[in-house]
Amino acid sequence: MRGSTIFQRVSRAFHDHPSLSKLLVVVTVSGGGLVAYAEANQVNTPQITDSSEVDSKKKKVVVLGTGWAGTSFLRNLNDPSYEVQVVSPRNYFAFTPLLPSVTCGTVEARSIVEPVRNIVRKKKVDVQFVEAECIKIDAKNKKVYCRSNLNNNLNGQEEFVVDYDFLVIGIGANVNTFNTPGVMENCHFLKEVEDAQKIRRTVIDCFERASLPTLSDEEKKRILHFAVVGGGPTGVEFAAELHDFVNEDLVKLYPGVKDLVKITLLEAGGHILSMFDKRITTFAEAKFQREGIDVKTGSMVVKVSDKEISTKETKTGEISTIPYGMVLWSTGIGTRPVIKDFMAQIGQANRRALATDEWLRVEGCDNVYALGDCATINQRKVMEDISAIFTKADKDNSGTLTVKEFQEVIADICERYPQVELYLKNKQMRDIADLLKESKGDVAKESIELNIEEFKSALSQVDSQMKLLPATAQHMNLSYVPVPWMRSQVAAQQGVYLAKCFNRMEECEKNPEGPLRFRGSGRHRFRPFRYKHLGQFAPLGGEQTAAQLPGDWVSIGQSSQWLWYSVYASKQVSWRNRALVVSDWTRRFIFGRDSSRI
Repeated sequence: MRGSTIFQRVSRAFHDHPSLSKLLVVVTVSGGGLVAYAEANQVNTPQITDSSEVDSKKKKVVVLGTGWAGTSFLRNLNDPSYEVQVVSPRNYFAFTPLLPSVTCGTVEARSIVEPVRNIVRKKKVDVQFVEAECIKIDAKNKKVYCRSNLNNNLNGQEEFVVDYDFLVIGIGANVNTFNTPGVMENCHFLKEVEDAQKIRRTVIDCFERASLPTLSDEEKKRILHFAVVGGGPTGVEFAAELHDFVNEDLVKLYPGVKDLVKITLLEAGGHILSMFDKRITTFAEAKFQREGIDVKTGSMVVKVSDKEISTKETKTGEISTIPYGMVLWSTGIGTRPVIKDFMAQIGQANRRALATDEWLRVEGCDNVYALGDCATINQRKVMEDISAIFTKADKDNSGTLTVKEFQEVIADICERYPQVELYLKNKQMRDIADLLKESKGDVAKESIELNIEEFKSALSQVDSQMKLLPATAQHMNLSYVPVPWMRSQVAAQQGVYLAKCFNRMEECEKNPEGPLRFRGSGRHRFRPFRYKHLGQFAPLGGEQTAAQLPGDWVSIGQSSQWLWYSVYASKQVSWRNRALVVSDWTRRFIFGRDSSRI
């Protein structure tokens, strides 16, 4: 009885003070690597309060979504002068990069989710959460129209309106089917936790159906044919996870059908993992070929029926059909209907995502911000502001610009237009003087003077570097970024950045810290958002992972797998999640994956 009381006290202490869980030491069971330590950010997290207690003078911030962007914003918002209203159809945050592991039972679904009400606990900021879906945004009147997604009988009270002073949109994106017939009706997707759980049940169902004695071998082969459409990181990781699940666990439980299983990966392009280094692509294709995973490149899916996939060869145009038992569609992301409607309201109807400026503000709206998959940063071009830059730099109004005058504003120019710095780096120029000298020829640096036309000519090629910005800076359209880990990190960094801006809003109004306003007076309040690329992973199964890190560093093998374990464990939002995920990996090493259909 006394032991039980002590246990309850210790349990309550860890629950009330999550930082105590730092005492937990996790030792890996292999010599392959070390699980990284990560700082727990859950110690100071917002408190849910009754709206009647909220100071009416507080600015109201409405956050749409509890994904990477919304959750990072909430965790880092510390200013108690805001009243925060969170609206999301799910009451938890999910660590989406581990969804492929959930599909095969390597990690349990509840290990990668953290309730929003846990995340918004114990902080000085007033936070209210409503489980509902945003159905319309009225930026003109600063209102958000919502509908409860609960199935309870609410007597016609399912819809409600929320007013805001600031709106933070982070509702993610839909799957992109490219309007291919039959995809929505017959394919599985991997965007949500529910999708991963559904796939896991379907895989087990396929093996159970194939074990029935009444089926022919031909029908069993069809049922046990798993097709994956899309050769990006999600499709490749799922194919690898499924291969390991089948060969390490299911063949022992279903010995009668083990020789009938087939996994096919369909990719419309010429290679899988085309966004990675060629060394990774080559290794992955060779590994899959050795392991019996059929990789069909240059195969575009044109139709999906309930039992067959129709593909078109991109080189020959030949149409062929492939029977299947289950198909996963993983070909990118599309725009949600509520975002499409909002874009039509604000004159962005022809875009794939909400356009924002470098401070994440939606173009054409006041106090509306968009983060993550639903948004893209519209980096301004130097040549659009070239005359204003020249005028601002020409302090003596002489009509010419000296190297000294330009050097006084170059830091602000590079901060406002990151393509300038990238251009100088790629041209192996030490400073802006080299660029100006290039346009003037053999003239001493200190005597260089440029008029407006010569200045335009010197910087005319700078904007050509903008196409290189997605991998190195903030110009990030996530609808074009196929790496889930990379998309999640961009969204998380955006959430942290915006929260810091909100925390220092009042201070920076008085003392702006951003670059010069070339088309106005003074400075911008904040520095522009800059994405810091930390690398990307592609798990390939068999305890092997490909890692591509900054500096063109590529690593493939078991050492990268342990780096993957380390990073993914450290990036969990709570110590509870870290403990659960690491224990799931340990359980899988010792006991294998669970094949129960639950």
